[in-house]
Amino acid sequence: MEVIYEDNHIIIVNKAAGEIVQGDRTGDEPLVDTVKQWLKEKYDKPGNVFCGLTHRIDRPTCGLVVLAKTSKGLSRMNELFRKGEVHKTYWAIVKNRPPHDQETLTHWLTSVERNNKTYASTHPREGAQKAVLNYRLLASGERYHLLEIDLITGRKHQIRAQLAAIGCPVKGDLKYGAERSNPDGGISLQSHRIRFTHPVSGKEIDVTAPLPHDTLWQALATQASANSI
Repeated sequence: MEVIYEDNHIIIVNKAAGEIVQGDRTGDEPLVDTVKQWLKEKYDKPGNVFCGLTHRIDRPTCGLVVLAKTSKGLSRMNELFRKGEVHKTYWAIVKNRPPHDQETLTHWLTSVERNNKTYASTHPREGAQKAVLNYRLLASGERYHLLEIDLITGRKHQIRAQLAAIGCPVKGDLKYGAERSNPDGGISLQSHRIRFTHPVSGKEIDVTAPLPHDTLWQALATQASANSI
């Protein structure tokens, strides 16, 4: 487990692809339990350790997750998320170049529990949730492209479903149209940056995840950095 930021009330960790955030029917140890054990050992705490989950990212996604170390931190972080005052930026590697270098995508999403998949429509549908994101093309290689995504809404599988809907499935994401899986079983989608005003201290929190240890990620990020100069 890699800790990116920690104070008295919150801890931000870099989740690995394939790690579940909270327990499910697989029985695999969730991130929240891993963090509890880490806190227990670091601070030599007896008994149970408080660790509250403020948001989730998909199991095959890697990157930043914010957890609360106190009940006050949890309730106030939950309020920030509810009010849309936590700004989340993702990076994604996609197979096809998007139709525009920069665009706002608006879809209506319907989640089907039977196959754990979300379907995107360009028009409102009964029971569907409106989903909005902004994307920007950062770099392009011979076969793959790096996108930066700012979430306006937070829906289940939103980025994966919306990018697939415009013909740009995330690399490795078989569920949403990728041709083949990634070697590690994850997908090339990272919770890259999180920004918010600390709900207890008032401090501005702005953290960025380190890039995955992967040659394609590194190459596209290097190109993106050169393009921004």
